[in-house]
Amino acid sequence: MTNNLNSVRARKCAPGLASTCLALAAVLAFGTTKVFAIGFRIPNQDPEAIAAGNAFVATANNPSALYYNPAGITQLEGQQASIGILNYFGINTHYKSPGGKSSDTDFEMIPVPELYYTYSPKDSPLSFGIGAFAPFGLGVVWPEDTGFRSLAIESRMTFLTVNPVVAWKVHPTLSLAIGPTINYSKVKFTRGLAAPTDYFEFKGSDFSFGFQAGLLWQPHAQWSFGVNYRSSTTMNYEGDSKYNPGITIPPAATTAKVAFPQIITAGASYRPTPDWNFEFDVDYSDWDTLNTVTLEGTSNLGFPIDLPLQLDWKGSWLFEFGVTRQLKNGWWVGAGYFYCTETAPNETFTPAIPDTVLHVGSVGFGHKGQRWQWAVAAQIIAGPTRKISGNQGNPFTGENANGGFQLVAPTISVSVGYRF
Repeated sequence: MTNNLNSVRARKCAPGLASTCLALAAVLAFGTTKVFAIGFRIPNQDPEAIAAGNAFVATANNPSALYYNPAGITQLEGQQASIGILNYFGINTHYKSPGGKSSDTDFEMIPVPELYYTYSPKDSPLSFGIGAFAPFGLGVVWPEDTGFRSLAIESRMTFLTVNPVVAWKVHPTLSLAIGPTINYSKVKFTRGLAAPTDYFEFKGSDFSFGFQAGLLWQPHAQWSFGVNYRSSTTMNYEGDSKYNPGITIPPAATTAKVAFPQIITAGASYRPTPDWNFEFDVDYSDWDTLNTVTLEGTSNLGFPIDLPLQLDWKGSWLFEFGVTRQLKNGWWVGAGYFYCTETAPNETFTPAIPDTVLHVGSVGFGHKGQRWQWAVAAQIIAGPTRKISGNQGNPFTGENANGGFQLVAPTISVSVGYRF
């Protein structure tokens, strides 16, 4: 994450939040997230949903509803839990400069974990659940001979959320849900700054809070409608920055403020027979709040220097479609597609977050037994070459991001669930 940071103090875990800290620590032990998608959002959170192009807000009939639409957990009986992992098999971004030189980001195997638990007491209109997942993330490493090393070398973000939820079946056809989100994030980015061989690095972390709410309306056996809302949240990263222009300079205490977007998803599911489910969703991430971000206090030369990083992002849309077919003896298959718009304008585009239009196709299958269930999904994320021109670049070095960027990322995800 190179061009997203601002200032202010990081909040520490208060004693009353000890259990929250422990939960987040458990998530950290389970895995870290260093991926990006749609800005640096990760919409893939469950293989059954991924198989259907992430068109799941109006279906939401497994424990991953805690991410896609928590109102859906009222459909689940008793206690259910699932654990899963999404693997990005090398998110490759290919760059071709206006002069014809090519560069590629480093290959990495990047796991993204998710964990869900739900409980619906018998004869009660209330259901409860808790999810742990990674809704945002970033991991990009460029070689230093790209021609834009003063814009991007390495950028990483881990963002982990714990989300307890209460859902209420107001009516046999209508369910509502709400719950807080407790978030932990850490960032690191490295770039050049003002000379061909200098290095600038920032590391920081913070906790933040928000909430999620959902609605599921099933007016007819063949039709279902869902809405999910995730509030914005702000990370006040606190850490230190290091600058090496060829001499040793002590680290400087540095702060940075990043506004993560509010997200709203709405969709409709149609089941012409009990064996078929077709769903279409529209999803909006309000990235318009991410404008100029400033690193404050980046010098330890006796006076502070603030480093402004201009993004001027715009809101991005996902259009998702999926179909699921129920087979005999608990087996199912699914396929889906979603389209993602870009978020960064050409002028402030940064290779640290190589944002582009994406076309994403997916397939999957699984089995649901009386106790155990499992799912597997595969996905191809790709986009056309994005031509960048008129990029502002770095005024100190004259380097810019003009040229062509193309992204390709295959993924595979698996999950295992159990009904108690």
